[in-house]
Amino acid sequence: MARKKNIALVAHDHRKEDLIDWCDFNQGSLSKHNLFGTGTTGQLIADKVGLDVNRFSSGPLGGDLQIGAAISKHEIDMMIFFWDPLQAQPHDVDVKALLRIGVLYNIPVACNRSSADFMISSDLFDEEYGRFLVDYSQRFTKKIEE
Repeated sequence: MARKKNIALVAHDHRKEDLIDWCDFNQGSLSKHNLFGTGTTGQLIADKVGLDVNRFSSGPLGGDLQIGAAISKHEIDMMIFFWDPLQAQPHDVDVKALLRIGVLYNIPVACNRSSADFMISSDLFDEEYGRFLVDYSQRFTKKIEE
């Protein structure tokens, strides 16, 4: 990861205000990085906080999957995802897939304000970082005997 990170910002409906408040509080730090968000969340952060956010589709319309694809192509370095633990989501499988792909590609993922605070206050936040990637492809290689 370069010094300037590509950061995904995602929040479920009941957590959007929390993420907006967090972004507002951390505006100075976030403005030094490239920000990406799902449709509504990205627009709200841009409008209410004034940060430049590159937007994907809305989460339920495929935005979570688009962010997951960007993670798999090494285009997203870290993710702040304030998800709602008390509200069932119509796209719950997409949410689970997004969290799984974040772990698979070993990116830092913050799912609440406390973890986001720790992430953004880390000395590594504004430094280069050599992320270790596990080669999972070996698990899918099968030898076929003739």
